[in-house]
Amino acid sequence: MTNSSEMSYVEHLKELRSRLIRVFAVVGVFLVCCLPFANEIYFFISSPLTVILPENSTMIATEVTSPFIAPLRLAIYSALILSMPYFLFELWGFIAPGLYKSEKNFVMPLLVSSALLFYAGVAFAFFIVSPIILNFFIAAAPDSIQIMTDINKYLDFVLKLFFAFGLAFEIPVATFLLINTGIADKKTVKKIRPYLIIAFFILAMLLTPPDIFSQLFLAIPMWLLFEIGLLISRDKVN
Repeated sequence: MTNSSEMSYVEHLKELRSRLIRVFAVVGVFLVCCLPFANEIYFFISSPLTVILPENSTMIATEVTSPFIAPLRLAIYSALILSMPYFLFELWGFIAPGLYKSEKNFVMPLLVSSALLFYAGVAFAFFIVSPIILNFFIAAAPDSIQIMTDINKYLDFVLKLFFAFGLAFEIPVATFLLINTGIADKKTVKKIRPYLIIAFFILAMLLTPPDIFSQLFLAIPMWLLFEIGLLISRDKVN
């Protein structure tokens, strides 16, 4: 006979499955909405590059399927990004029953903050970081080189930036939770700050394209956001 703990475990798995199905359904809805505008979305995402390309330079497709696959991939990633708030809502609904009342009071604001910070990171990468990096590389190209970027390679470049910066902007939330849940006290976190800063630069090297500018643009904001996380956690430390 199945005991109550096993039933509880099975029920949790069923609930998790139901929530994941709903998340995938929402992603599917966004995907259906994005697909008719896939080319327009790609045109918008590629604008930081196309507006600075030298005269007679264009983006190219080096594979037969690239003109179809690249916009399709972008539509899928766009659906994932747009569904992020709903994913966090379902995450909140799953973990809320196991939290104390005092914990529930700050988890929802943190989930909302997480979504906003993720979008802020993506926007920072698109509107600030991408134009600076692309301008530098195009300006640094020799006059004898005609710049013709493959559409799939460009998409890989910007998507890597988007998700790297989107996740990096979650650092204040992670720091706040680390301290306020008692996993580590503020004094300990401050003590390991030099090691964390080194870790930020190593992580930036792994997450961004292989150039020093992308890495600096990610590592320095990570450091600053970590300091913000420490600051907002101050009143919560015993």
